[in-house]
Amino acid sequence: MAPPRAPRQTSADDLLNRLGLLTAQARERAELQQARVELAEALQRRMLPASLPNVPGLRTAARYAPARHGLDIGGDWYDGFTLPGGALGFSLGDVQGHDVEAAAFMGQVRIGLRAVAASAADPGEVLSRANDLLLSVDTDLFATCSFLRFDPASWSLESARAGHVPAVWATVDGEYGISLDAGGVPLGMLAGAVYPVTRRPLTKAGAFVLLTDGVVEGPTFPIDEGLSRVARVVREGAGADPGDLAAAVMEVADSTGHADDAAVLVLCHDAAGERAAERAAEAAAERIADIAAEPCG
Repeated sequence: MAPPRAPRQTSADDLLNRLGLLTAQARERAELQQARVELAEALQRRMLPASLPNVPGLRTAARYAPARHGLDIGGDWYDGFTLPGGALGFSLGDVQGHDVEAAAFMGQVRIGLRAVAASAADPGEVLSRANDLLLSVDTDLFATCSFLRFDPASWSLESARAGHVPAVWATVDGEYGISLDAGGVPLGMLAGAVYPVTRRPLTKAGAFVLLTDGVVEGPTFPIDEGLSRVARVVREGAGADPGDLAAAVMEVADSTGHADDAAVLVLCHDAAGERAAERAAEAAAERIADIAAEPCG
């Protein structure tokens, strides 16, 4: 019987070579992952609007913050656009998942909402038709969403939500709350889903804020506490610049652990009576200008 073979001695050079190989492989994997994250983030930011619509008496602002959970990226979005007839549409939502596919699906949802909103009667119909549209797409993803329609003629907001975080509101005289309106299931889950509509006359000046769960929920931070904190922020900033208020709301995400990406959409509005007086003054100024421009004789 042959004697057992002595174990091969590993030299310092061998160990250094193996360590160098493992380091190179780890670096290559990290670079590939980082490239994927940067692609998803760039795709996501390119799909967000460059600006939001405003009208006299209504000022808007939004903020988006990506959050890396490992090397992942989410599918939150916000949007705002003008509808036929002069109303404004606003959406904010969150796609399931944290990858390039979620970012791409987010773009489909956002554009789909724009497309159906142009001919839908109210936000509930917008979400219902968008839901049916997404169900026709071959994907396992779904999205939560809130949709607002601002009517400058009646100075009111109509809203509906699909499994999404409640909105937060406040008026400049100190009233505030969390809008626990009835809603429907997330988009892309159930055919024929119905989404109730809530109508809010804007009788007082104030702010209405949409947000995603990344703002108010973290690994050890309950969503109820996050919403309460945002409500206090909105109450204090109801009369502030919308950009400043959006930034202040986004700061809540820093205290939650920010495990998800986060989006905030702020609408700061005058009271209906204030806007009516402004419109009357504008109309009077236009009439005076027309009279002054009439030829003499």
